[in-house]
Amino acid sequence: CKLSYASSPPALSRVFVSEQQLEKSLQQFGERWELNPGDGAFYGPKIDIQIKDAIGRQHQCATIQLDFQLPIRFSLQYVGRDGQLHRPVMIHRAVLGSLERMIAILAENFGGKWPLWLSPAQIRVIPVGGNSESYGRQVVEQFHEAGFMVDLDDDPGTTLNKKIRSAQLAQYNYIFVVGDKERESGAVNVRSRGGKQLGSRQTEEVLRSLIHLRDTRSNQNDF
Repeated sequence: CKLSYASSPPALSRVFVSEQQLEKSLQQFGERWELNPGDGAFYGPKIDIQIKDAIGRQHQCATIQLDFQLPIRFSLQYVGRDGQLHRPVMIHRAVLGSLERMIAILAENFGGKWPLWLSPAQIRVIPVGGNSESYGRQVVEQFHEAGFMVDLDDDPGTTLNKKIRSAQLAQYNYIFVVGDKERESGAVNVRSRGGKQLGSRQTEEVLRSLIHLRDTRSNQNDF
């Protein structure tokens, strides 16, 4: 990710002051940025955020732009602390820029293997044998109430291995296998999308761990 500050061609003193203020804010931000003289829009200077895609190409996504023209065109005014009329400055703030471009860059970057906090298919619960189906539904409800995307695979005509493989191909972040043993102990047997077995763990412990991964927007798979 690269920040670039695009200044406008020398014009009004008001624009010059705004460029100084934008530059000061970037210095306070503390991350590396570059000055791009003369690349500002005709209506004022701006901050562009450029992101590299999977093969290293730069794309402009987020942008914050100062607009001195539209307030003039709309005859906008406000009363300042001095009791006098002043002209406001409009701020155009596009956090994602082009939504389609941002999604495309993310999809390329993750190769379809979305991290938990972005994934549309976070958890699949697979009950096996005995009376585990009702417990599986209980686990689904518990994680659903916590805000997770969770599904139950209760197809009786498919083997356990095929169910696990199907969940992996569908790119579920985690696969919970629950049987009579897990039902009796209030646990789930956890597998990651890559096939790593994380073992049998208490459901409440798993729930807390996944909430932490989601809320901190972590790209880690193990917990």
